[in-house]
Amino acid sequence: MRTVDLSPLYRSFIGFDHLASMMDAAARTDKQPSYPPYNIEALGKDKYQITMAVAGFTEQELTLESENNTLTVKGKKQDADESKERKFIHQGIAQRGFERKFQLGDHVNVLGADLSHGLLVIDLERVVPEALKPRKIEIASGKLLGNK
Repeated sequence: MRTVDLSPLYRSFIGFDHLASMMDAAARTDKQPSYPPYNIEALGKDKYQITMAVAGFTEQELTLESENNTLTVKGKKQDADESKERKFIHQGIAQRGFERKFQLGDHVNVLGADLSHGLLVIDLERVVPEALKPRKIEIASGKLLGNK
């Protein structure tokens, strides 16, 4: 396993102490399963969309939660006992539940979700607060040094 030395970054970046923990979380060995498949699209400068293929799930069987920059999508089938009584020759359509987590960037908000034709579409937008946007600072000539 390789370790990454981030100390050169700390010399020129101030306030990025959480960067190391984010990189550790991304490099964790507990990989997420590949089910259900999904796409992540950038629709614009600050707009994103996640599309998940959740065929066979109803709105009541899906749960979306956003907490601490993590979006969690869970699917739990309610009719699990019914499939045990059926005798399949081949079962290629997944009937299992799932949990998929997405790490969201700072100030990324979930706008809403829509389920249509077996696709769950989640809209996201980055909204940077006014206090964090660049602002122009006026330069005064000698007023702060006590000159009158």
